[in-house]
Amino acid sequence: MGPQVLAELVAAREAALTYYSPYYFLRHLSVSRQQALFGTGLVLAWGQKPGTEVYDSPGTQWLMQQLSWDTDYFGVPMFRVFTGLFKNGTTVQDLVEAAQNLRLQLSTRHPTHHAFAIVPAEDIRLLQGLTGAGWSLVETRLTYYRDKLSQFTHASYPVRAAEAGEAALIGRIAAAARNPYDRVHADPWFGDVRADVYLARYAENTVAAGLATTVLVPDIAGLAVDSFLAISDLETDAVALGTRLSRVLLTAVGAANRGWHVKLVAETLHRAQTLGHEAVLMTTPATNHAVFRTCEKLGFRLGATSHVLACHSR
Repeated sequence: MGPQVLAELVAAREAALTYYSPYYFLRHLSVSRQQALFGTGLVLAWGQKPGTEVYDSPGTQWLMQQLSWDTDYFGVPMFRVFTGLFKNGTTVQDLVEAAQNLRLQLSTRHPTHHAFAIVPAEDIRLLQGLTGAGWSLVETRLTYYRDKLSQFTHASYPVRAAEAGEAALIGRIAAAARNPYDRVHADPWFGDVRADVYLARYAENTVAAGLATTVLVPDIAGLAVDSFLAISDLETDAVALGTRLSRVLLTAVGAANRGWHVKLVAETLHRAQTLGHEAVLMTTPATNHAVFRTCEKLGFRLGATSHVLACHSR
């Protein structure tokens, strides 16, 4: 694909690519800078980083990323589809045929594989093309944000950072608090057992492998630790955007800590307030009513909606 053709496709998709920034709803951030980092700029440089490549279907360029950690963990090639590039006049049927071609290419190159895509709700034609080609909806996600942190005055609660030796405990708490609507549990390719183990490993690594900046747990004498909240301070993105941000990566609450979700999120906001962050983000399945109640109590607002689609080898 020549640079002129690529430039034309990117220009045609510029408006939709705005919504691929995980921060597009934060109005104090530069739209052009977000496009450069997460939208048009990222697309123009696609294929230059290891694991990224372009699959060419008639009329559509698919931006693919092979996930090395997931591939090693599951022993199966695992992919994420970032987006598709196509001209303004492309019909939904054209996209369906291009998405079918993508599935054929994946099956030809990798007889056993799993792929997923996280598509903003605003990118409706891409969603219609993928679902029309047999990609399954496995999760709808809502991203909430809390800004104006200087005005946050909610009560404080005793918490501490999880210790390295508690990584396995954090994993067990995550696995026990199974959410049947999250991406891995809702996708039948994983199955509950494999999804539980995968989620436990991810949760362990928030402590043991530095996936999170910190992991908060209750700190009350005599109260068993049966909940946690992992936080990322999004250092790379925040520096590139000239801001300070944090995101709730993962949280789980067991029966022994009932009521602690709102407390852990409140302490996340207090922490961000102390550190001078401009916003805290939290993403949850659109079925998680307990999280909605927490957001209402603590002043979060809805920022974005996205859909997770998946396909795999037969």
